[in-house]
Amino acid sequence: MFTGLITSLGTIRHREERGDLLLEIHPDARDFPLAPGASIACNGICLTVTSITDDHAFTVTLSAETLRCTTAGQWLTGMRLNLEPSLKVGDALGGHFVSGHVDGVARVVAKTPSGDSTVWVFEAASELMRFIAPKGSVALNGVSLTVNAVNGAGESRNGGGSDPSEYFTVNIIPHTATATTFGALSVGDTVNLEVDLLARYVARMNEHRA
Repeated sequence: MFTGLITSLGTIRHREERGDLLLEIHPDARDFPLAPGASIACNGICLTVTSITDDHAFTVTLSAETLRCTTAGQWLTGMRLNLEPSLKVGDALGGHFVSGHVDGVARVVAKTPSGDSTVWVFEAASELMRFIAPKGSVALNGVSLTVNAVNGAGESRNGGGSDPSEYFTVNIIPHTATATTFGALSVGDTVNLEVDLLARYVARMNEHRA
């Protein structure tokens, strides 16, 4: 379990395909907690540390299922990742409960300056959009964010004509852009999306009631 508060960026130093995908990742923070078997959220994906190098890098293995459901298949050597160690009992919960089990991907369709911050517009599949609500929480590449607005199919995205897609917006302050990979994100990029855990269970209960 995680909180969606990124504690370090990291760099992919080595990438090797052996049926599964093996990555070696080096955290920027020298005090980033590592232990064999520990869970680390890497761009929002809960991965298990398989080994630790002498210079404080760690290796993880990604299965075909993980590559299918996330953006990890696009990760290359030199890419920067958001990193968060698993939540410990007694830790402050500054974001929201994040499981590290990615539900799917969202695509950046627009970004607009708003004061010193930036409003980002993300497009997601309709089966995921039903879990996303204004003022609710989402995790994007592992970052806990509050949803500003949600628009359904056929509504206007930028005040123009109708749009057939479904999308939501979040606000990124300068600190978040600097401390996470949002600073390097561009229109057209995809991110790992995890919907709010509570929204998922509420929807499931409503299905059974129906």
